[in-house]
Amino acid sequence: MLLWPLSVAILTAAYYLRHWLMSSAADRLPVPPTMRGKTVIVTGANSGIGRATAAGLARLHARVILACRDPAAAEEAACQIRQQLQQKPEQDGGDVGASGEVLVRPLDLASLSSVRSFCQRILEEEQRLDVLINNAGIFQCPYMKTEDGFEMQFGVNHLGHFLLTNLLLDLLKRSAPSRVVVVSSKLYKYGEINFDDLNSEKSYNKSFGYSRSKLANILFTRELAKHLDGSGVTTNVLHPGIVRTNLGRHVSIPLLGQPIFKFMSWAFFKTPEQGAETSLYLATSHEVEGVSGEYFGDCKQEELLPKAMDDEVAKKLWDVSAKMVGLISPL
Repeated sequence: MLLWPLSVAILTAAYYLRHWLMSSAADRLPVPPTMRGKTVIVTGANSGIGRATAAGLARLHARVILACRDPAAAEEAACQIRQQLQQKPEQDGGDVGASGEVLVRPLDLASLSSVRSFCQRILEEEQRLDVLINNAGIFQCPYMKTEDGFEMQFGVNHLGHFLLTNLLLDLLKRSAPSRVVVVSSKLYKYGEINFDDLNSEKSYNKSFGYSRSKLANILFTRELAKHLDGSGVTTNVLHPGIVRTNLGRHVSIPLLGQPIFKFMSWAFFKTPEQGAETSLYLATSHEVEGVSGEYFGDCKQEELLPKAMDDEVAKKLWDVSAKMVGLISPL
């Protein structure tokens, strides 16, 4: 009889302890510098971590471009962010009208032609690009292919961002010092890069497929750092932790288990705002100036498994990816 109330009490206490610890960690971080005059692109910014990242950057006066597959959802998110900016004047004494600009540009990472069109428009319209945040992702979807015939998770999470970043590198270099921030996941630990079956046509497991794409994010970031050495552009990769977002829409939970899952996610998962903290840290903080090719979690540098630090695999993945997306030559 007492088991259920006791369990609830323990979980509730754990919830408040966890959130107190996370709040304390956030309070110890330095106040982010203003991003006034800087332009930032955030992919997948219409919801979840991406939207929270975009809102945080706008509060710091950045010109924020929401790069999203669904323009209507992105416009709705942009309107909400603008309304929030009007309701919450800056604590640094700046006036409300000085808050950042929020724009929407269509980008479908499952289509190489869309990626190329997006980049062409950015190069035509924008004079500078100070930060590119590769945030968008798809999680554990059933086997399906992108417009160009790539397995969806590898195509969107890795190849789409690979092409996007390469096509914007010249603008990033002209805007230096500038940054590339890549959102990965701790689940990279369960991934393997199988060059004989990158398209998962021989076998497919949606969990391993996601982990492989997140491992590819890390290998790409580390190889990119080598290509950018001396350019004034830095790149780092992060894991946001377990966050309450709609990323898990392809994950089915038994009906009887849904109430438990909802409670657990409420009690123990990060909010999107908490999940965005490391992205914002890497995009703005003076503490990481000149730091490149590193892996972060909770705004701190973390160690990687050896397979995520394999330089030979990283270089081969770069070269293979360049051919897959049709780059004339690896940049």
